[in-house]
Amino acid sequence: MAAGGVARTPSRGRSALLTDLYQLTMLKAYWEHGMHDTAVFEFFVRRLPPNRNFLLAAGLAHALDYLEGLRFEPDELEWLGGQPGFPPAFVDWLADLRFTGDVDAMPEGTVFFPEEPLLRVTAPLPQAQLVETRLISLLNYSSLIASKAIRFTLAAPAARLVDFGLRRAHGSEAGLLAARAAYIAGFDGTATVLAGQRWGIPIFGTMAHSFIQAHDSEADAFIRFARAHPRNAVLLIDTYDTEAGASKVVEIASRLRMEGIEIQAVRLDSGDLDAHARRVRRILDEGGCRGVRIFASSSLDEHGVARLAHAPIDGFGVGAALTVSADEPKLDSVYKLQEYAGRPRRKRSEGKATWPGRKQVFRTRECGRIARDVLGLEDEALSGEAMLVPVARAGARLRSDPPLEEIRDRVRTSLETLPAELRGLESARTPFPVEPSPGVRELAREVDRRSSGGDVGKGFAATVRPG
Repeated sequence: MAAGGVARTPSRGRSALLTDLYQLTMLKAYWEHGMHDTAVFEFFVRRLPPNRNFLLAAGLAHALDYLEGLRFEPDELEWLGGQPGFPPAFVDWLADLRFTGDVDAMPEGTVFFPEEPLLRVTAPLPQAQLVETRLISLLNYSSLIASKAIRFTLAAPAARLVDFGLRRAHGSEAGLLAARAAYIAGFDGTATVLAGQRWGIPIFGTMAHSFIQAHDSEADAFIRFARAHPRNAVLLIDTYDTEAGASKVVEIASRLRMEGIEIQAVRLDSGDLDAHARRVRRILDEGGCRGVRIFASSSLDEHGVARLAHAPIDGFGVGAALTVSADEPKLDSVYKLQEYAGRPRRKRSEGKATWPGRKQVFRTRECGRIARDVLGLEDEALSGEAMLVPVARAGARLRSDPPLEEIRDRVRTSLETLPAELRGLESARTPFPVEPSPGVRELAREVDRRSSGGDVGKGFAATVRPG
């Protein structure tokens, strides 16, 4: 216990108590009844959000970190033992709980579609159940932000894109994870310093308006900042008057050049960015500053970036629209039981039915483009590339996490294989086809036949197409 009776908080959100209460209430019931057989759970997204034609897998590294480090700390167990419904023998059992299962997943940076398992956990039922909440939160958020970030890269493929969203994210962990998700999706860097230290992501930063305001002269502020950062002289020019600020940059450029300092760029953060950029570009060019780039920010979403595609703007800083995925701030993601004790299981709730069994996604390409995905059983003999690969066995990673550059390359390759109609910012006329295989359909019928009351297929037709 820390001073004042406050329990130590495990770092990086790894506390086993960072979960929903019902995970622990179910665990106690499993423990009481000896339900420790192997369970198979799959994480997937039920449906695409509006204006999304595909999703991008992200967050696997965080998920594996969590699984490998899963344990209840002594102070957490002491607290839990004081809560109603958790007897000492159960708490003692939790003290030894570790994740010892297997994980198969789509590699980060892979394009995926609704109903396709992004990750499969095979483990003793209590372990596989306990990890549900944290796995959903990690995979859901990172994939949500990566899928948002890729839209900016599609809107401005030649521009520099920088994540500016930490301060407007829904929490510091979200802002940090967003920096990584955006980078693997194709952003060039982030303003979040910890992301640079932790993952080697390039960091970018200039100045705030307060720096300009703290000086009696805008030109003096520019000069002092440039001398303080001679290799990163990027100047914010719209604190008072954008075009006047650009003219001051021209006035001081030759003076700084004599000191060996080159102004790298100017930043615009307000007003009509298109009009300002064109006027500033003219002022800079006519003043002998053709090499000074223009960087723009100011509450931009992907549509705003796309509208500025023909403006003389070299890069964009993107904030809240990215880190909260402002237009669609959620994914309908779930983690569902598909098999227990060697028997396939499925949910048949109205509008939320699932396909049973251990599944694999088989992807077929034609002429270099993704043509179709088939949702098949893991051991079904189907053509196409198997998209889920083994990533952990007996609770441990099979290999170290790939470098972020490797994931970025996978994203670029994935985009190149997408049909052109899926790469737009608006919804495609025809959604990408994901078809359940004959084996999956037959297994669903078999599970229905042996379910209680012979109520075959109830609640299933609303979301799937049984054969």
